[in-house]
Amino acid sequence: SIPDPGPGEVQVAVKAIGICGSDLHYFSEGGIGDARCVYPMVLGHEPAGVVTKTGPGVSGWTNGDQAVLEPAVYCYHCEYCMTGHHNVCSNLRFLSTPGEPGFFREFVNLPAHNVLPLPRNMSLLEGTLAEPFAIILHSMKLASFTAGETALVFGAGPIGALTVAGLKLAGASRVLCVEPLAHRRELAKAMGADAVLDPAQGDVVREVLRDTGQRGVDVTFDCASKDGTVNQSLLATRNAGRVVITGIPSEEYVELAFHALRRKELTFYSVRRSNRDSEMALRFLSDQLQRFAPVLTHSQSMTDIQPVFERCARYEEGIGKFVLTL
Repeated sequence: SIPDPGPGEVQVAVKAIGICGSDLHYFSEGGIGDARCVYPMVLGHEPAGVVTKTGPGVSGWTNGDQAVLEPAVYCYHCEYCMTGHHNVCSNLRFLSTPGEPGFFREFVNLPAHNVLPLPRNMSLLEGTLAEPFAIILHSMKLASFTAGETALVFGAGPIGALTVAGLKLAGASRVLCVEPLAHRRELAKAMGADAVLDPAQGDVVREVLRDTGQRGVDVTFDCASKDGTVNQSLLATRNAGRVVITGIPSEEYVELAFHALRRKELTFYSVRRSNRDSEMALRFLSDQLQRFAPVLTHSQSMTDIQPVFERCARYEEGIGKFVLTL
């Protein structure tokens, strides 16, 4: 039986969920860093669905309304919430982490402020992009990215591809992207990258410096965080530039070219999900659907989920964002 929503809660029938890279870390590696799987574990944190019930004290929702679900449940009273750093809340519950079941299930009860109306011009599949694009918006705000600046993006998986689109939407004068997989290089181009580099074809740092007149880019977004991309980010960014680490490495520790960081006086940012950016993400997605459409490459019913995860974990040819439906 499905429990009724409690006071201040909304019950939603989950209809579409995007597969995230962090889901694949849990699936393939049994965890992320020291966050290890606790079985049984329900994954999925990029959901959209349909309202089915409301609890006492909730207004503004009607059964059948389409919604996007925010997976981060904040306490709103710890020192971090009180100072605007909700994403590092001391009492955070993030659904789809060990001990907190995610959205690969039929129904979920959530606090009403975690349920956001889906814009009328968006499908439920498109609504699943709100959570990942909110991360991109947060990363760009951290870096104080400004129209007219140049940027480099490492990786053109879903997060990297959405970063490319977000940067162009924000007025970047030039966006370079580094990606080893051919189908993802094509995705980066479709999302607006001005130039896409294959690391197998030469020294990407040298190519970025050549492209920028030896200056380096203003901001680098490392959406891969592996195979030396962190250090390449430091070397390809201009003096007094910014480096943003969005990707999740498989390793607990990575080598750091500390002297490049020090000599250039770079500002180094790490990204922890998003910080109440989902509503803004939905507005941008709704206004610019065609810009973001290429990243949604695959969808199918959730009836046979194991092979889908295996295909995504292999970076199978042609897969961008894979959405499962109920």
